[in-house]
Amino acid sequence: QVQLVESGGGLVQAGGSLRLSCAASGRTFGSRAMGWFRQAPGKEREFVAGITWRAGSTYYADSVKGRFTISRDNAKNTVVLQMNSLKPEDTADYYCAASGKLIATMRYEYDYWGQGTQVTVSS
Repeated sequence: QVQLVESGGGLVQAGGSLRLSCAASGRTFGSRAMGWFRQAPGKEREFVAGITWRAGSTYYADSVKGRFTISRDNAKNTVVLQMNSLKPEDTADYYCAASGKLIATMRYEYDYWGQGTQVTVSS
């Protein structure tokens, strides 16, 4: 089992920044990639960004490229999503997830999920 705990959500004005953190514990050695997803009210949960634990390779949804940055601290088992130039359409609950795959962008490819943290961007 892998436990994931997100933190750092909140309310921010458009153009502002937020930093989300995900602390992983438990049997994390089986997780090869970590990802962030988001789910807005009435919408499907969508992939935002992913990173491989070992090499730190990153990949992003087109909607956040150039604005969001995902990073990891292997020593602390923490993954961070730095969100800049936030837009009202970024408003959603953000979820951290762990996958046994090296690269994973689909919800079904992730085995463990955090409880989510809310991000609200006002216009």
